[in-house]
Amino acid sequence: MPERGPIVGIVEDDPIMGESLVDWFRVEGWTPVWWRNGGEAIIALPTLQPDVLICDIRLPDMTGEDVLREMGARLGRVPIVFITGFGDISQAVRLVQGGAIDYITKPFDAEELIKRLTALVGARQAAVGAKLGQAPAIVEVERTLQRIAPLESTVFLRGPSGSGKEVAARFLHTQSPRAKLPFLAVNCAAIPKELLESEVFGHEKGAFTGAHIRHEGFVERVGAGTLFLDEVGELPLDLQAKLLRLLEGRTFLRVGGDRQLHFRARVVAATNADIEARIVARTFREDLYFRLAVIPVDLPALRDRQEDIVPLARRFVSEHATAFGRELRGISPQAEVALRDHEWPGNIRELRNRVERAVALADGNWLTSADFFPEHASGRSLRKPDVSSLADARDAAERRMIEIALVQSNGDVEQAAAILQVSRSTMFAKIRKLGVRAS
Repeated sequence: MPERGPIVGIVEDDPIMGESLVDWFRVEGWTPVWWRNGGEAIIALPTLQPDVLICDIRLPDMTGEDVLREMGARLGRVPIVFITGFGDISQAVRLVQGGAIDYITKPFDAEELIKRLTALVGARQAAVGAKLGQAPAIVEVERTLQRIAPLESTVFLRGPSGSGKEVAARFLHTQSPRAKLPFLAVNCAAIPKELLESEVFGHEKGAFTGAHIRHEGFVERVGAGTLFLDEVGELPLDLQAKLLRLLEGRTFLRVGGDRQLHFRARVVAATNADIEARIVARTFREDLYFRLAVIPVDLPALRDRQEDIVPLARRFVSEHATAFGRELRGISPQAEVALRDHEWPGNIRELRNRVERAVALADGNWLTSADFFPEHASGRSLRKPDVSSLADARDAAERRMIEIALVQSNGDVEQAAAILQVSRSTMFAKIRKLGVRAS
């Protein structure tokens, strides 16, 4: 039985155009599914998830924008491309902001359309294969972790607070030969200093007042699995010396013990602190740093992962909606623009917390920008109003140049891209990211 090609959903009321598209795709090895109006598509799409969806903007029962609003959140990462005979920039901007990937005008070349959709499906399949995200910066991190997963070397994850260091450590563990063994995460900053040594290395019965039974520490309980030491920069100097001996000698003593025990686990450490500065200040041992940072891996801030912000938000919405028993239709297009525009100083942790609050307190079925950023809706801002960041200035300049180019090209996105000497896909990405308004 021949292998089925990628599924393309077609929403097109014109019988000649619809039949032509079906024939073109079949010849190229695709599996076309044709719906003649928006209502048919909306009924069928929840049970048939195509690899890509193309939709006419003008349908007999509704507009393509109605289809996008109704189905956009449920289609997830499925690329959506709109076809229209009316090259209206207002429509193009609204559709791109609402989640469309591309926009083509009639008449168009069938071979070029199929080539473009093939590229979109290939990119989607690559993104689906990615576990940590689809932004280039995090995809590179994932590739690095996959390359080093089979090794025994210590890994040092660096990145701002909330950037997903524990998620990366768990991913490294699942890709390694130790995947079926324990993964233990220890937040070195969360354990009181007077208990830290006992919790990490364990203690013998009677080692100190209150030690009524022998206690196995993290380094013993982890066995031959992976020990993740988060916020390792917060370890006191005396424990840094003991951790160094553990890594170099692969043995340890319980507190109050005299028998050397073998350490078998792999260590992954993480910090958001400036370790180099702490070495200079003599609050962190340089020899321990070199022992931990055999393979350093830097995690990007969320603001440098634009492609991941909305997909992560959608995933968190789904998780919290299920947990809270809420029936939500998704995130509004305007809210998605607001999410992309936010600087995310708290990174993924901030995004998760904002989503949780939005899902818990939202009044409607669609999450709005006010649900995610109530401080803006109430007239307050976390930023000082008279200070603009360099990123804000850059975005404002790019937004203005795109608006000028669109005016010069009479709203033709492709011509505007040529004026600015960027690709069509880059232009659409910028329109989406910067929230360019039709005016």
